[in-house]
Amino acid sequence: MPEQDLENFRQSMRRLAATVCIISCQKDGVRYGITVTSVTSLCMEPQSILVCINQSASIRPHIRDVGRYCVNLLTQSQADISKRFSGGVPASERFLEGAWCLSDDGIPYLADAQANIFCEIDEAFGYATHDILVGRVLSSRFNTEVAPLLYQDGKYAVGAPLDLSAAA
Repeated sequence: MPEQDLENFRQSMRRLAATVCIISCQKDGVRYGITVTSVTSLCMEPQSILVCINQSASIRPHIRDVGRYCVNLLTQSQADISKRFSGGVPASERFLEGAWCLSDDGIPYLADAQANIFCEIDEAFGYATHDILVGRVLSSRFNTEVAPLLYQDGKYAVGAPLDLSAAA
């Protein structure tokens, strides 16, 4: 593909706002996590969600081995936690900030996240540089305030509802 086509695609994708999430799992007592924006709901029946993880990510072999993980949807106030899981901070220090807990199944989750979706891998397959995980939802929980942390145009952002009642 010509370089200009790659740059056009890159710039086009910068216009796609996405909720910032941390994918977390635990294997043999060691917690693993990574910041991602490539998360989307798939089905209500069965309840399922898609997550895409770069094959070079440190979490990749562990999440595939244990098969269970949590999708933590971050709030606007959790950008610093997102940065910890985006690289630059050693994996062993990533969980030192934030209200991290363990589920009854031993899955780490961020208790004050926007929402937590606990999943089990139903299907997984590779595509180019990424693994696509189809997660069957085991359970989910959410906080009442809706204030997601977004990522848009290479930066953290916030969303706000539009007031369409004043539209003429």
